[in-house]
Order: sequence, then C-alpha cells, then structure tokens
Amino acid sequence: MAKLKVGMIGGGGPGAFFGMVHNRAISLDASRELVAGALRTDPKTAVRAAKDYGIKGYPSYQALLDAVKNGEQELDYITIVTPNFAHFEPAKAFLQAGIPVLCEKPITLTVAEAQDLARIVKRKKVPFVLAHTYTGHPMMMLAKEMIRGGEIGEVRKVESWYNQGWLATALEESGQQQASWRTDPKRTGISNCGGDIGTHAFVAATWVTGLKVKKLSARLNTFVAGRVLDDDFNTVCELENGGTALINATQIAIGYRNDNGLRVFGTKGSLEWHQERAESLLVRYGDGRDITYWTGAEFDLPEAVSSYLRVPSGHHEDFFPALANLHTTIERQIRKSRGEKGVPEAFAHPGVEEGVAGMKFVKAAVESSKKKGAWTRV
Repeated sequence: MAKLKVGMIGGGGPGAFFGMVHNRAISLDASRELVAGALRTDPKTAVRAAKDYGIKGYPSYQALLDAVKNGEQELDYITIVTPNFAHFEPAKAFLQAGIPVLCEKPITLTVAEAQDLARIVKRKKVPFVLAHTYTGHPMMMLAKEMIRGGEIGEVRKVESWYNQGWLATALEESGQQQASWRTDPKRTGISNCGGDIGTHAFVAATWVTGLKVKKLSARLNTFVAGRVLDDDFNTVCELENGGTALINATQIAIGYRNDNGLRVFGTKGSLEWHQERAESLLVRYGDGRDITYWTGAEFDLPEAVSSYLRVPSGHHEDFFPALANLHTTIERQIRKSRGEKGVPEAFAHPGVEEGVAGMKFVKAAVESSKKKGAWTRV
C-alpha cells in the first residue's frame, strides 16, 4: 500500500505549535507522509521552515497548488494549520482543484465562508475533515456510538465545557504569538473564546449526541481590561429534540489547562468524559451500575472504534493518536473513493457541515449576548 503524500499550509517557524503535532500525527501509521508545505506567510521564512521539517518548501499555498496542477508536486491531501483568518482561501483553492482537505477549527472566519466551502465539497464530492482533535479519542468515539445505538436512551440534557486559564491576564501585550492572534478580531473573527474553545464544547455536545442546537441564550464576557473580544463564553441551548444543553467555555479560569469534557443525561442512563482523562468513559445506568470503559482490548468495543486502536490493552493512546485518527479518517475516505480493497470504514468525524454549524452557533451567541441574552435561533 503506497503512502499518501500530504501537504501542509501554515504550522512552521518559531512559536508555531500545531504544525509539528500534525506532522507526528500524519506519520504515526506509516501510511502517510508529509512531503511539502507552505508553512509561513512570508515567502522566505516559508521555505526556510520547510527545511526544518525536511520537506519541499513553497513560498505560498498558491505556489504549492500550481506545482500540483502542473505535475511537479504529487499530493493526496493537504492539512491547513493556520490562524482562523487564513483557513478559507487555501481550503477553497485546493477543494476546487479536487484535492481533499483536513482543516483546523474553526472552519473559517464567517458563516458565509463556511457555507461556500460546504457547497464546493458537495459539488466536487471531495473529502473534507475538520480537525476537532478530541473527537479522535476512542472513548469520545465510543460515546457517540453508544448514544447512536440507544444505550442511554433519549438525550434529555447535555453539559459540555472547556476551561482554560492561560488568558486570565493580558498575555497578548507581551507579544506572545498564540495569544496575539487569538485576541485580534482581524485574525480570529467575531469571538475569541467562543471560536477557539467554545467550538470544542459545541462539537462535544452536538457531534456526540447527533443533535442540533435550535436556539440559544448567551452571555459573553471580556474580563481582561483592554481586550476587544470575549475571554468567557456561556450559553444555554435548546436542542432539536426539546432537550437542554449548557455549552460553556472560559480562558480566565486560573489554574485550569485544557479541561474539556461533557456529560450526557438520557432516559436510560448517563455518560461522562473528560479530555484530561481521555482514556476512560464513565457510563451510569438506572439500575445502579456504573461502568468505566477504558481504551483497550479488554472491552468488546464496536469495530467502528476498535479499528482505530494501535496499541494493546493497558497502554495509553492520547493526544497525538487522537489527531492521527482524524488523518486516518481522511485517508480511509480517499482510499475508499479510489476503490482500494480492504479499507476499513471511516468513522463519521466532523466535516464541513459541523464546521458550518459551529460558525452559526458562535454567530448566534455573539448576537444573543449583545441583546442581553435574548433567545436567538441558530
């Protein structure tokens, strides 16, 4: 089986973090390899950053795409690892060229841009995966499978959250790269906290349960003086089945790092998952049974989940393998579309539709907050 050749947009140079994470995730299964990239905005540093990765460097994503079109560079898909404002244009260009895309979240800056990508994906039938890394954790996948199979009955209430404390002070004033672009409306969009980590809480609530948010009431706060965008994001939501969802995120929770998780309460049972303890899923039943599932072979996991596991029972599969699972999903989609034999089914990880829904959710929350929490349709 030939390795898929992957290109990367963004993610290189000093201060970058997630490009190297994607590089490791791409290479984890020895069935994919990063071969080329346009890793920085500045053409010279873009080529220089590629040398650090040991790949072919291009001065811009347009130059990389041109090389693919004229046959100079072979690519099976690209991954976009740029700040929010730089997602849309490269994603659109590569999708229109028929090249699959794995894009970091949130999908774009605006709802209109997200909808534009959705139309291209539908028209071109090109694989597109949205890189909500935590959905690649096997126990997150198991939670989705259990709810889809009716294990906890009809969903009545969902609590999902993401608590961080790293922006509890004006870190952006020091020039810290990650803080600077996230708090800049021109580069991150209409919401900082909501777009950055509120979308993780949103996907946890909606992707896991399979339920859409119908309307919401929101309060967004900006606690740090001088900051333009929100650093605290809170919503009460009505789900399409009449259930309730509390979807909240904050970046001013001092002492908290990446406290992402969810609880789902159904008519037959409940389940609970925490990102910082990602290897386990707690399921509670009405007859008094509390069962903790662990990533590994000792449980009879559904094949949809078990086919993504890499190590024997009792060994940890964590952040890098979770992101690698999203790359595995787009790899399976690509190989299936080519008619390759023996390719396992791809899990239904978030794609372009979840991206559109996330942008609509953030937009509705911003609008509701401006109207002092007025109920707003999503």
